[in-house]
Amino acid sequence: MILEPITIAQLAMLGLLGGFMAGLLGVGGGMVLVPFITWILTSRGVDSQLAVKMAIATSMATIIFTSISSVRAHHKHGKVRWDLVKGIAPGIMIGALVVSIGVFALLKGAWLSIIFGVLVIFAGGQMFLDRKPKPTRQMPGPGGQVAAGGVIGFLSGLLGAGGGFLSVPFMAWHNVPIHNAVATSSALGFPIAIFNVIGYIISGWNAPNLPAYSIGYVWLPALVCIASCSVLMAPVGARTAHALPVKTLKRVFALILTGLAISMLVKGMQLLGG
Repeated sequence: MILEPITIAQLAMLGLLGGFMAGLLGVGGGMVLVPFITWILTSRGVDSQLAVKMAIATSMATIIFTSISSVRAHHKHGKVRWDLVKGIAPGIMIGALVVSIGVFALLKGAWLSIIFGVLVIFAGGQMFLDRKPKPTRQMPGPGGQVAAGGVIGFLSGLLGAGGGFLSVPFMAWHNVPIHNAVATSSALGFPIAIFNVIGYIISGWNAPNLPAYSIGYVWLPALVCIASCSVLMAPVGARTAHALPVKTLKRVFALILTGLAISMLVKGMQLLGG
């Protein structure tokens, strides 16, 4: 499957946009990438059900590179809570492997689209409402952080996202300042991506009708184009995040998530109806 110049340009633009959003909002760019990669694959003749799975897996693979770039920028501002990264990451590893090796391969692409839409609309709504936690609410202890990481890793693996749609609201609800939550979410994107991608490759290794240059469910041409551009923009997004007021950052986060989630929800319902 040789890419035409127009497709390369589309993927490069996605990479620039996804990288900026990763740095700005700590979402790893996955929420932006999945709907568009799905469209590009289906326009090239890939079955719609398979296209959704490959879009999710490929999006997650790009987060490996984007998270490194964005977390370096956040770390320079001293905003990453490395204590929380150490507490949440073990659960993320377990949840990611469980979903990507088992559940992901069993679910149809239509249901993955619907799950993507419902969960992200909910997360975006909670962030937009900006409900305030009790001033005394603190992050849970080690066991609670591992459990939260398991949920974040599992659901991120279903959606091809870096976990920011869950980890940012989770930390903010426990009185972690939003800029720290976004920065820490960027760091958590790396273990989420690594362990989910391992699972996607294993579960999709012998999947039928994969397009050329695929490793499991990961489509390498898109990964190369998007990742090479996203790493350029992630630091720009991170610098922008530290210049924005808290309320604006939360609402930008919520509106973008909700719009893209609706598009994937409609896509899933169309696939089921078809």
